[in-house]
Amino acid sequence: MGILSGLKGLFSGAAIDNEPAEEAIEHSGFMIIPAPIKEGGQFRVGATITKGEGEDQQVHNFIRSDLIASRDECINITVRKAKMTVDQLGDKIFG
Repeated sequence: MGILSGLKGLFSGAAIDNEPAEEAIEHSGFMIIPAPIKEGGQFRVGATITKGEGEDQQVHNFIRSDLIASRDECINITVRKAKMTVDQLGDKIFG
């Protein structure tokens, strides 16, 4: 699956690698849902970061250039980088 297909899947809300979605992790009022993007036998760091609920919910699709060999390790790195991004940007992540 190419990067464009992976991006399309993130924006459509589908699990990128057709595996079950990961459980959301709460961090500082934000929800981080890891979604590794399978790419050529490796996994690209990707997640959905949300804040709020219903009509007030804001969504940011978090994708990085990192490619990781192991899906589990990719999830760990994704969560670490997403938390760092939330800590650095807060609500500015949405726009």
